[in-house]
Amino acid sequence: MLLIPFIKENKEKVIKLLNVKNFKNTEILDNIISFDEARKSTQKKLDETLAKSKNIAKEIGGLFKSGKIEEANAKKAETGTLKELAKTLTEELALLKNKTTDLLLKVPNIPHESVPAGNSENDNETIKTVGEIPKLYDGAKPHWELTDKYDIIDFELGNKITGAGFPVYKGQGARLQRALINFFLDEATSVGFREVQPPLMVNSDSGYGTGQLPDKDGQMYHVGVDDLYLIPTAEVPITNIYRDTIVDAKDFPIRNTAYSQCFRREAGSYGKDVRGLNRLHQFDKVEIVVIEHPDKSYARLEEMSDYVQSLLKKLELPYRVLRLCGGDTSFTAALTYDMEVYSAAQERWLEVSSVSNFESYQANRLKLRFKDENGKTKLAHTLNGSALALPRIVAALLENNQTPDGIRIPKALVPYTGFEYIK
Repeated sequence: MLLIPFIKENKEKVIKLLNVKNFKNTEILDNIISFDEARKSTQKKLDETLAKSKNIAKEIGGLFKSGKIEEANAKKAETGTLKELAKTLTEELALLKNKTTDLLLKVPNIPHESVPAGNSENDNETIKTVGEIPKLYDGAKPHWELTDKYDIIDFELGNKITGAGFPVYKGQGARLQRALINFFLDEATSVGFREVQPPLMVNSDSGYGTGQLPDKDGQMYHVGVDDLYLIPTAEVPITNIYRDTIVDAKDFPIRNTAYSQCFRREAGSYGKDVRGLNRLHQFDKVEIVVIEHPDKSYARLEEMSDYVQSLLKKLELPYRVLRLCGGDTSFTAALTYDMEVYSAAQERWLEVSSVSNFESYQANRLKLRFKDENGKTKLAHTLNGSALALPRIVAALLENNQTPDGIRIPKALVPYTGFEYIK
């Protein structure tokens, strides 16, 4: 959530940057400023009314003691009127605050100045491409046929049990899933991330804190009776660990990692873009989340990007790094790098990680703060990234490493799988 003083002081800059995200409803900023001015005026009236009431209350005691009963009663009547006015002003103040907050929640984070303009993923900027595209043997298959051939992932069985987008992993497929999860967690903890195991459901306060609500309300699975949401990513519960918290600046960077199952209702189109593992409603992911000092958050973002790339190198997967354009950058992010791996059998790039800096946007919603060297309370910066999401990693591993004799497992994973080939 943007800060109102920042909007007031930098209104033209905010409008310019919001246009990069294709956010055109900029008149909302005028409404926010107007409501905030009304709030200040109402707060001033309320403070004056309460102060006047307090002073009169002090006078009443003295009037009664000096026998000025009639004058004292008149003053009591006046305090009654002031109390009614204070009640009305308090209600108006609460209404203005709620209206202002409702409007602020509709304004996305402004993008970093390096974010290119654009409307969709077609306008994203390719920063670099690493690795060679594998050449497959004649008769190579896409992963949804390989999973059937080797009986390692059953999409039809998942459809029977639950519905489309909920596959069942079996045998070496299940072992590969577990191997990747453990590999990613071990790698993260080896470079200083603390492992946590968060809940898979969160309350609405947590959803609002990280910005999934109200922006992505329809994309989340909602447990209506208990008013809880299945998490779309471990970012939500991990970051909310620090909601309503003043962290110690000497602890920066605060780094956590977690494996979780993720749940997303988002519907996809038909065809190869969403076939098999390309888009699921339930999937596994290891997340990294960082709380950082504002002066160091962009250096930390580069470090996180390098770390995710190191995982892809160890998995021997060709990849590319994209800087997302404004139209493809999420509602809450200021700058996002996407990592995509090449899927040889599908002959296309598959997104496997997004690493983002949210600056103070989430922290303002979360009231996540720290004290600087002068003792002044400031908002921290939050960052997160997939390290990594499993479905498309598995798809690329199966397709790129298929041979006539089976599917080869990258050397880094063999200690975790216990086998070198899926046969």
